[in-house]
Amino acid sequence: MTEARLVEREISEEKLKKYFEITEQALKKLEVAVHEKSLLYSVAKDFLTMAKSYYTDAKYHYEKGDYVTAFAALNYAHGFIDAGVRLGVFKGEDNRLFAFG
Repeated sequence: MTEARLVEREISEEKLKKYFEITEQALKKLEVAVHEKSLLYSVAKDFLTMAKSYYTDAKYHYEKGDYVTAFAALNYAHGFIDAGVRLGVFKGEDNRLFAFG
């Protein structure tokens, strides 16, 4: 049985750099969409803090050469970004950067 596509079992530096770039662009473009007096404002700030923290963790692990943990942290970072967009606490209209844009 032959597979139609190659299954990747390793995380390449090229792939990591691509996801770092996408997540960095998303963080730069991200805007809080709720008023600061809204009950959801604290949710937005918490999601943003978590996304930035995971992005920073990803850079740390990448610099140590731990690509697997770096990739996992990037996915968590972008997960918080996309969850915030989906919830409506972030503006994210670029579907190249945001899953629900």
